[in-house]
Amino acid sequence: MKTYKIIGLMSGTSLDGLDLAYCHIWEKKGTWQFEIKETKSIKYSTEMLNTLKNAIDLSAEKLIEIHNTYGTWLGEQVLTFVNDYSLVVDYIASHGHTTHHRPEMGLTFQVGSGQHLANACGIKVICDFRTNDLALGGQGAPLVPIGDSIFFSQYDFCLNLGGISNISFDVKGKRIAYDIGLANMILNYITRKVDIEYDEDGKLARKGKINKTMLERLNGLEYYLLPHPKSIGYEWFLAEVVPIVEDTKDTLENLLHTSIHHICDKVAQQIQLNFKHNNQELLVTGGGALNSFLTETLQAKLGETTNVVVPEKIIIEFKEALVFALMGVLRVEQLTNVLSSVTGAKKDSSSGVLFIPN
Repeated sequence: MKTYKIIGLMSGTSLDGLDLAYCHIWEKKGTWQFEIKETKSIKYSTEMLNTLKNAIDLSAEKLIEIHNTYGTWLGEQVLTFVNDYSLVVDYIASHGHTTHHRPEMGLTFQVGSGQHLANACGIKVICDFRTNDLALGGQGAPLVPIGDSIFFSQYDFCLNLGGISNISFDVKGKRIAYDIGLANMILNYITRKVDIEYDEDGKLARKGKINKTMLERLNGLEYYLLPHPKSIGYEWFLAEVVPIVEDTKDTLENLLHTSIHHICDKVAQQIQLNFKHNNQELLVTGGGALNSFLTETLQAKLGETTNVVVPEKIIIEFKEALVFALMGVLRVEQLTNVLSSVTGAKKDSSSGVLFIPN
């Protein structure tokens, strides 16, 4: 089988920017292999960040306008990346940026028009990976577990700490995954109130103390009682979490410290509920894996039975972009890339829409 040369694009709910990963992906003796050849992260300008963050409140006309202009911008970033590294590329696999996610209404929307993206860079684009799963009765999320299952199956659990925390693991040969709850979304919301982009390495949080009232309110959120499959989006954060943060009059350090204990409480709870064996391994990726106070707090809560594994930085930062590259390859091959055991859909699917440049 050929080696696919494909760029995965990922913009997550933490709104820290666009990740690009140029990957070679191939199948050998029935097993998919990968190599991440080149990467790039592009921070959003203040204007772009605010545009994406506030897209939830836009009219339909303005939302479609952003969908198209953001798609063109993505294509321009891809073209620069390709030219800077003289890359040979078969496809772009783009997640887009989620502005609306209401699976209970059968609704999800990722801005970043595939046709505009393809036209701007001159390369075939596969995107819109979530809509088909919703049409099949699923949550349309999480999607990364297909990559966990194919590329990282040696770990007992795979935890991603992006804007939202989500986890995946095998139960009786089937992949199970769901959004646990909060991660960087709350941390970044708190720091951006004082014009700090994020709490680097958890240095501010480390200085704080737990605010018991805030912790009890966060831990008591109704979402945590729901059975999986389940997923959350920015709407939930605005409605349920922001009021708790705004009601809590405390120092920046204490707000961050409390939030990290909440994040780790909920992750540890899920690991303990699904305990497999002593010395089990939990792979941690996403921006939260770079926060040593967070990973140390999580390890302390899990104790000696579970080893928190923080991989090399390229996997921490670009695993999601890699997985979307894989999803693009699987779509081209017409193989399953969205798991019904994860999303709750009627059946597995090969999802994503192909756009040809004009």
